Amino acid sequence: MDVLDVARWQFGITTVYHFLMVPLTISLSLLVAGMQTAWWRTGRAKYLAMTKFWGKLMLVNFAMGVVTGIVQEFQFGMAWSSYSRFVGDVFGAPLAMEGLVAFFVESTFLGLWIFGWDRLPRRVHLACAWAFSLATMASAYFILAANSWMQHPVGVELVDGRPRLTSIWAVLTNNTVLAAFPHTIAGAFAVGGSFLVGIAAWHLWRRHRTTPADDQDRQVWRASVKLGGWVGVVAFAALAVSGDLQGKLMFEQQPMKMAAAEALCHTEQPASFSVFAVGDVGRPDCENVKSLTVPALLSFLAKNDFSSEVKGIQDLLPEYQAKYGANYPDDPRLGELSGKPIDYVPALPVTYWGFRLMIGFGAVAAGMGLLALWVTRRGRVPQGRWFPALGLLAIATPFLGNSFGWIFTEMGRQPFVVVPNPSGVDGVWMYTAQAVSSGVTVGEMLTSLIALTTVYGVLACVEFYLLRRYARAGVAAVLPGWGQPKPAPGAGDADDREQDDVLAFAY
Repeated sequence: MDVLDVARWQFGITTVYHFLMVPLTISLSLLVAGMQTAWWRTGRAKYLAMTKFWGKLMLVNFAMGVVTGIVQEFQFGMAWSSYSRFVGDVFGAPLAMEGLVAFFVESTFLGLWIFGWDRLPRRVHLACAWAFSLATMASAYFILAANSWMQHPVGVELVDGRPRLTSIWAVLTNNTVLAAFPHTIAGAFAVGGSFLVGIAAWHLWRRHRTTPADDQDRQVWRASVKLGGWVGVVAFAALAVSGDLQGKLMFEQQPMKMAAAEALCHTEQPASFSVFAVGDVGRPDCENVKSLTVPALLSFLAKNDFSSEVKGIQDLLPEYQAKYGANYPDDPRLGELSGKPIDYVPALPVTYWGFRLMIGFGAVAAGMGLLALWVTRRGRVPQGRWFPALGLLAIATPFLGNSFGWIFTEMGRQPFVVVPNPSGVDGVWMYTAQAVSSGVTVGEMLTSLIALTTVYGVLACVEFYLLRRYARAGVAAVLPGWGQPKPAPGAGDADDREQDDVLAFAY
C-alpha cells in the first residue's frame, strides 16, 4: 500500500458518501417548490402539509450535505496538491461560480424560506423556494462542468506544462457537461421519486383506518405516492435518453472506458452488448468468459448504427501507448511507478459490473414507480404490508444506481485523472499517479482516512436517525393542528375549500 492507493480510497469514500445527499437535495428542493406552488394556487391544506413534511426532510439532508461537501474542497490541497497546481487555472472559474454565485444564492434564499413562513408575503416566500431550488441546480451544473473538463478538457492552451484557461464559455458548454447534467439531474429525481414513494407508502399503510384524521392524512400520502411514482418513471426515461447520448460521447472521447464497460477484449463489427457475463472479466484477454449478449446493440449505442465497429481493449492498448507513452516519466515523485510501464486498462470487474449495477438499480426504481401508479389508480389505496415493505426497500435502489454510475465514470478513466482530449491540445492530460501530494506519508494519509471515515460513519447514523424520526412523526410534527377533526357543517365555514384555507393561513 502506498500514498496513492490510500489517497484514492479516501477521496472515493468521501465523494461517494457526499453524493448520497446531493441527489436527494436537488430533487426534493424542486419537488417541494412545486408542492408549495400547488398550495399557493389552490389553498388546499394537503399541499401545505406536503410542503412542510417533505421540506423538513430536505433540510435535514441539505445540512448533512453541506457538512460532508466541505471536506471535498480541502482534499484538493491536502491529498491532491499536485493535481490542484496543474488544473488550478481552469478549475478556479467554475468552482468560484459555484461558491460565490450558486451556493451563495442557494443559502441565502433557503434561509429566507426557512424563517419567512410567517414573515414574508406568500408570493415572495414561494419565490424564495424557487430561487433556492434553481440555485441548487446551478450549483450542480458548475460542479459538473469542472468534472466534465477532467473527462474532456476544452477551452485551454498549454503554457509551461500547465493548461491555461482561454475560454470559460467553452468549459461551460463542453458537450460532455451538456450530456452529464441532464443525466445527473434525472438520477437525482429517481432518488426523490423513490424517497416519496417509500415513505408515503408506509404512512398509507399506517393510516388504513377510517377516522376523519386518518382520511385527511391519506390524502397527503396518496398524493405523495402518485407524485413519486410519476417522478420515478419520467426520471428513468430521461436517464435512458441522456445515458445513450453519454455513451456515444464516451465512444468518441474515452474509447478505453467504452471497451472496459463491456469487458470487450477484441474488436467486433458489429459489436454485441453483454447483458451478463460468467467468468473472470478482469482478464483483458477474455479467456474463459461466457456472456449473454444482444447482437449489434453495442454498435448502436456507440455510433447509432447497428453495423459499426467497436474497438476492443487489445487493439486500443497500442494506440494509447503510441499517443501517450508506454512508460511513466522518470519522476521521483511517482515513487515505485517512476519509469514503469503504464497500465491503460481500468479495473475491468469494477467498470463491467458497475455499469450493469447502475442500470439494474435504476430499472428497479422505475419499476417501483410503475407499481406505485398501478396500486393508486382510480382512487385506490393499497392494502396490505407488501407494498410499503417494497417501497421502503426500493428507496435504496436509485442511491445505489447513482453511486455505481459515478464509480464507473471515475474509475473507468484510469490511469488518467485528467483524460486527454483526442482532438484537443497535446499535453493536456495528467496521470493519477502524478496528481497526489508530494511529501505526504502513508501514515498521515491513513490517519486522515480513518478519521474522516469514522466521522462520516457517525454523521451517517445522525442523518439516518433524524430522517427516520421526522419521517415517522408525519405531518403533525411539522404542522400544528393537523389531523384534528374539522368543524361540523353549520359550525362556521362548512365548505372544504374554506376549511383548507383556514388551516393554511392559520400556519
